[in-house]
Amino acid sequence: MPGQRAPVPAPFGPGVAAALLAGVLWVQGLASLPGLAICLAWGLSGLWLWCSPTRWRWLGAGLVGVCLASVHGMHALALRLPAPDATGMHAVRGYVLGLPEANDGSVRFGFRVEQGQGDSAWLEGRRLQLGWFVRPGEPLPAIGAGSRWQFDLRLRAPRGVVNPGGFDFERRALERRLTATGYVLAGRPAGEPAASQAIDRQRERLSLAIAAAVPDARARFVQALALGDTRGLDDHDWTVLRATGLTHLIAISGFHVGLVAGFGALLGQLLWRLFPVLARRWPRPLGTAAMALALSLAYTALAGFALPTVRTALMIAVVVLARLLRRPQADGQSLALATIAVLLADPLAVLSPGFWLSYLGVAWLLWCLPREPGQGWWRPFIGAQAVAMLGLLPIGAWFFSQASLPGPLVNLVGIPWISLGVVPLALLGLLLHPVHEGAAALAWQAAAAMMDLLWQGLAWVARWPAALAWLPEPSLVSVALALAGSFWLLLPRGVPGKGLAALLLLPLFWPAADRPARGDVDLWLVDVGQGLALAVITHRHVLLYDAGPAPPRGMDFGEAAVLPALRAAGVRRIDRLVLSHGDNDHAGGANAVRAGLPIARTLAPEAWARPGMQPCLAGEGWQWDGVQFTWLHPTPHFPYLRNDSSCVLHIRSAGASALLPGDIGRHVEARLAKLPPGALRSDVLVVPHHGSDTSSSLDFLAAVRPRVGLLPVGHDNRFGLPKQIVLDRYQRYDVRLLDSASLGAIRLRLGRDGVRVIERLRRDRPRYWRHAPAGGTGYAIGDPPTAKVRRAGTDQGRRLGNGADHRAGDTGAGHHPGALLEPAPAGSAAARPGRRGP
Repeated sequence: MPGQRAPVPAPFGPGVAAALLAGVLWVQGLASLPGLAICLAWGLSGLWLWCSPTRWRWLGAGLVGVCLASVHGMHALALRLPAPDATGMHAVRGYVLGLPEANDGSVRFGFRVEQGQGDSAWLEGRRLQLGWFVRPGEPLPAIGAGSRWQFDLRLRAPRGVVNPGGFDFERRALERRLTATGYVLAGRPAGEPAASQAIDRQRERLSLAIAAAVPDARARFVQALALGDTRGLDDHDWTVLRATGLTHLIAISGFHVGLVAGFGALLGQLLWRLFPVLARRWPRPLGTAAMALALSLAYTALAGFALPTVRTALMIAVVVLARLLRRPQADGQSLALATIAVLLADPLAVLSPGFWLSYLGVAWLLWCLPREPGQGWWRPFIGAQAVAMLGLLPIGAWFFSQASLPGPLVNLVGIPWISLGVVPLALLGLLLHPVHEGAAALAWQAAAAMMDLLWQGLAWVARWPAALAWLPEPSLVSVALALAGSFWLLLPRGVPGKGLAALLLLPLFWPAADRPARGDVDLWLVDVGQGLALAVITHRHVLLYDAGPAPPRGMDFGEAAVLPALRAAGVRRIDRLVLSHGDNDHAGGANAVRAGLPIARTLAPEAWARPGMQPCLAGEGWQWDGVQFTWLHPTPHFPYLRNDSSCVLHIRSAGASALLPGDIGRHVEARLAKLPPGALRSDVLVVPHHGSDTSSSLDFLAAVRPRVGLLPVGHDNRFGLPKQIVLDRYQRYDVRLLDSASLGAIRLRLGRDGVRVIERLRRDRPRYWRHAPAGGTGYAIGDPPTAKVRRAGTDQGRRLGNGADHRAGDTGAGHHPGALLEPAPAGSAAARPGRRGP
């Protein structure tokens, strides 16, 4: 009615929860945090509005969200190791956090510092992420959950690579309040296990008991479903789960907590019937609710307090509290209260995909599938699959850039099979283990057998080439349109415009491609740390020059950085993969790239090329889409001399040119400098050998005359690259240097109007948790403020960061051994001792 005032929102209702969430989210898009005084003023004002019975209550909640998120962000950043101490030595005493993960030759674990010696005293109370590496053949140290140790450590501030579509490690470090990463130089036990880690020690003991009861690889699924212990799952397992859309079930889900709560309610009913005296002091409905809450909290603890389990436990607690107060709550109100509780306790939880998949999934179900009497069980169950498929598709695309095509059908079988068959047997084993270990073993073996039957079918489905669809990196607009389209499609039957709603999903699958025009070419320098991977993209073709490193005990950057970057750019096949030479920092990631994308042709130096490869020979070339490619080195029958055998490629577009020299040294540079005048002239030069003083000679730079230098280098690398003497040479020729360590991935366009800087991710997609570009100015070495910059791509911090294993959502970081990069035969030039570094 006219003049009627808007209703006052409930203090903890859905509207207030949405406003609180919006305030927290606004902070996560900032490049820098507001000052503490401003945050406190906003927070106090917001708290007053929130507590006032006015229609502006939602605004108060939003201001409180801004204040809390900012303060938590400031605190998390303040915990980080100072940058000047990036490689400092520290002697500390503390205890192990969580469940240590042992691999070949190493153990990785979290660590809480209790005492630091000398200059390390400030580390007390801080959280570290450590690795302990041993030599081949040596036994791994017996690192147990909660065990206390005295360590000598080498630490560095949390820092990761920044690429389109890639995993944001610095965001994960902020969410987990991580002070530093590092490795153990020496260690010894230092007393009794920490009492605060008793739950994790119990989880570890139960995990070992399951492994003993199911003495084969099938134990890994029982451990994951019963305890949230996913350490036994390998990359292939996660690939199968992603392809079939079942990762949400293997990492303990909220549904499992609800199932345990249901068992608790049944147990409460049974106890109150067997012992009527209990009803005299505690009504049966309240007793059963309390029993349900107690078991759900216990299971949440055994699951390591994963976010989906915490959300469900909070919702159960809200229902129990409402019953105690005799104030029944609707499901939406319970979800709002649980959301508010999580955000007030930890506003940085929104950085985790698990938060969105958990809360948004429940919100979709409550909105689109209201309870109706007489529906039966099968119609809501099938409807829930449709809601999950459509409602969560945009969120999955935003965080993971992937979608499981057979997932909805597989879930129709997988959800009841796992949740109503495997999980109850696994939980029954947990309950029986303290009473009768033999009976517990039988329950766990039955659970493993049931899971094995399902796994055979899942592995068969995952072999379908189109099972897992990789999507280009979506924009915020396309995700918002897809969410609106999903909501529209899920409205009740009879709502008009469903066909138009489906059109809103199209930008998610086919975003506007920013491919270069005919005659132009893009150079994407992927941030792979101390290595090289450069994507060369024309109007219709893709060349990948090198594939990044994959050290035996480190991350496979071909899988963790190169593949996500190519997929984010919409690349579905590689026309030519060039391995400039055989060193790991250039060719190590090739196996992962070959496994992830179809490759038409692979080229390498003639003396090093493996079966199936073609040689890159000076004088040969080809043309793609009006862009000319020419090999300049090595010449036919040139011996393999590692760096000096690098394939050197010259690229000429309609208005600019580039030179890709690999790791050639001054001797090969001198040979190239003798080519006919102008043959080497290039507007863009990929700095040879990462800025080592064995390369980038003055005569070579005089022959190339670059205007822009792309410097592929790792932050704070052990070789000390780039060398200052090399930087001075480039400064002498007035070359703008753009380095991947400072700027992340870098994208240039060589077009008719010359060279344009399209994107530098650390500068153009800033976030307050990321280390700023060099000097804090946003410009790399020698890069003046007059450089042309055009925004491209999306504005995302993105990817993972939830408590689950990182392989559940991203492309993983697995090792891909294979015949492609086997060692050179003994006695060959490739097998002779030589330096890897400068």
